Amino acid sequence: MADILQVLRQLLGSLDQGVTQMIHKPMLGWREWVALPELKLAEIKAKIDTGARSSALHAFTIDPYRKGGQRWVMFAIHPLQKSCDVAIECHAQVKDRRIVTDSGGHKQRRYVIETRLVLGQSVIKAEMTLTNRDSMSFRMLLGRTAMDKQFIIDPGASYLQGRPDADQCRRLLDHLTTVDDIF
Repeated sequence: MADILQVLRQLLGSLDQGVTQMIHKPMLGWREWVALPELKLAEIKAKIDTGARSSALHAFTIDPYRKGGQRWVMFAIHPLQKSCDVAIECHAQVKDRRIVTDSGGHKQRRYVIETRLVLGQSVIKAEMTLTNRDSMSFRMLLGRTAMDKQFIIDPGASYLQGRPDADQCRRLLDHLTTVDDIF
């Protein structure tokens, strides 16, 4: 009987700890507004995709170059969903090039960058693969590696974190020492 009580106490303790952790995690819907201040993207709609390991960012006109002996990439983004009317030029240091398999099973070699993103009150540093997503509903896919157990996902909800806060994005950029840190 004492053994059973001990097991029950352990189970209840684990359950209590799990519930406490869940209460302190922000909740995301299946789609959210995200800001990418280092790329000068004030807001972009992202699909929250727990089925995808990596995150993907829409990019076209991808041009690699060297800056100070390091690999960089210039790319353009159509930030508005279902529209090619607006294009923003972005620059980022290349972290890697990887073979990525998309949801249709197609393999593609993609540039990988690392950038900060603002999602509600959270700031995350995340790897993004660059690929043309013009034919996709969302210009950005946030995969489970970027979320790294920091959020709870409600697949029946949308935009729970609201639109990005411009002041928070400016404060984040103020931490960068010079404009050369961005370009």
